[in-house]
Amino acid sequence: MLTILGAFVLGQSAAKAQTVPVKDITAPVEVPFRTSETAIIVDAEVNGKLVSLMFDTGFSGYVTCDAGINLGKPDGKMSLRDFVGSFEVDTVKIKSLKLGNMSIPVAGTDAAAVLRPGEDNSSSYGQHCDGIMGYAVISQNITEINFEKKKFIFYPKNYDITTKKPDGVKTFLTKLLPTGHDSLEMLVKTEAGKSLILALDTGNSFYATTHKDVLDRVGVMPLSKKPTFVSQSFVASGAVDSYSVRMPKMSIFGIPVESSVWDIIDLPSSSAEGDGTVGFGFLKNFNVTVDYQRRRVWFENFTGKTHDEPDSEAGMVCVWEPKGKNWVVVYIVKGGPAEKVGIKRGDVFLGFGTEDVGNIGYARMRKRFEGPEGTELKMTLSRKGEIYRTSVKLAPLVNVP
Repeated sequence: MLTILGAFVLGQSAAKAQTVPVKDITAPVEVPFRTSETAIIVDAEVNGKLVSLMFDTGFSGYVTCDAGINLGKPDGKMSLRDFVGSFEVDTVKIKSLKLGNMSIPVAGTDAAAVLRPGEDNSSSYGQHCDGIMGYAVISQNITEINFEKKKFIFYPKNYDITTKKPDGVKTFLTKLLPTGHDSLEMLVKTEAGKSLILALDTGNSFYATTHKDVLDRVGVMPLSKKPTFVSQSFVASGAVDSYSVRMPKMSIFGIPVESSVWDIIDLPSSSAEGDGTVGFGFLKNFNVTVDYQRRRVWFENFTGKTHDEPDSEAGMVCVWEPKGKNWVVVYIVKGGPAEKVGIKRGDVFLGFGTEDVGNIGYARMRKRFEGPEGTELKMTLSRKGEIYRTSVKLAPLVNVP
């Protein structure tokens, strides 16, 4: 509650300050943001309404917002596309958009707020969140996403990152591909020299995500080799089978990475133009400056790391059932710890030992089933109305090509 109140007090004080169009700034302007385990949250003002938005460079538009927030009467439609499909949503014209005391210019057919009914963003990210802010907000500016100090830095147009000299160890300068008209796409290369086209995506909570046909194309894992462990992920268009794969040595956006674990969608891509995205798990190690007009991105590695080893897992997926107000097991990983102790699809998950679990959101719930290898999770579940208790030892469920 204090975090939410503090965010709105800051927004109100900023709104009273003199508004400066971001295109007219003559010196760097800073706007603070917050981070959860998997996302950036920033306070904004849209059509006079104070909102908190998850910053998602994987969304090419300006804003999506919970339909319960009155940004105006819907006056249009828009098609959205995620990893596996597309869907249509209502939109409302954006008349004003502010970050702190800066006014962001909005123009064109995409200058609309997408209305998404029934989304519980706050539960997903563990803090107040009303929707999503897309990369269109920064596309006309030279913008630094400073993960180290948790702030955006908007630079005047005379700031030129192409004059900076990367050392190839801590700092890197990478070209955007000409294919990225509505995304920030760059090359990823395998040690064997095979190329992937992946977008810089702060809204992808994982390390990196691609598709099984891409792994086959670049020679990492042929389609004929079936993964040992298959789970499920939830994207905007619904649930999809997915699995984790340990990738070999690669160059990600020109940055050498010895080894990393990626999430693989068990379907072809929804678009022939790109192979997936590089997400929060990778980007959180860098301060990232995007100059969309000059088609360059500057990376500064401030953690000294490019990858964190993933936690072990219980091997089960639960979703919140609003009618029953409980968590239901919807997927069990074959050969995983949950299957080995007899947990079945359709069981109702009641809590960890004697700890009840409310609606904490899918992403946070997923994290509760992860941890160091060998960690024992005591669980209480019910099956056909009968309560039972069991314990699960977490194990790594990463597939090795």
